[in-house]
Amino acid sequence: MAAQSSIILTPVARLGALTLGALYHLGNYSLLLFRALASAFGPPWRLRGILRQMEAVGVESIFVVILTGLFTGGVFTLQVIYGFRLFAAESLVGPTVALAMCRELGPVLTALMVTGRVGSAMAAELGAMRVTEQIDALTVMAADPIKFLISPRIIAGLTMLPFLAAVADFTGILGGYAVAVAKGVDPGQFVGRIRDHVVLADVVNGLTKSGVFGLILTSVGCYMGYYSQGGAEGVGRAATGAVVISYVAILASDFLMTAVMF
Repeated sequence: MAAQSSIILTPVARLGALTLGALYHLGNYSLLLFRALASAFGPPWRLRGILRQMEAVGVESIFVVILTGLFTGGVFTLQVIYGFRLFAAESLVGPTVALAMCRELGPVLTALMVTGRVGSAMAAELGAMRVTEQIDALTVMAADPIKFLISPRIIAGLTMLPFLAAVADFTGILGGYAVAVAKGVDPGQFVGRIRDHVVLADVVNGLTKSGVFGLILTSVGCYMGYYSQGGAEGVGRAATGAVVISYVAILASDFLMTAVMF
């Protein structure tokens, strides 16, 4: 009987351990995010560090975002044209592509691409600093590592992701326009219907979502790197975990914000 009880309780014990571990990390993450945001708006301001991170997050990601927007808009337009021709509704191709890019595809795909490029790099960089005790050295020198290392990255994510999403929106619509015209859709009708159906709130809500995604991907990447351990292998786990957790958090938050905004 005792053996049977232990077999029955083992899955329950594992579930409890997983739950406690998740709550522990959630609490640590919340405290880190609160400290980073509080430090971001107090002196001393490290303008050079912020600008360096804005360049890494925004400027260096423009090319991949442009490619993502162009191909996403083009392939989405192909699918929309095929479906709408079945109902003789080709006049709605333009606003459908524009709404999809501004509301969903632009912000979400931009965040996913930047997470793969920047979020993992942040986790790896901070993880390397942790395992080589550089973060501990900052603490010994009475310098707040969260203020110097994490706050600039979070500010960069908050400010640059909406900009990148706007680039993806524009290039996606441009790519959709090129494909639609090549497939025989009237160009004036494509553009005119966009003006009729797409309003400023659609664009603003999409950019707002991008700001939240920027906060998520930078804060998760910084958290995974800041608390990494186990040498080089631990740094690798931190980088992989940052990408996976950020992806899930971005998609989940996108669902919640879409339900509220639209």
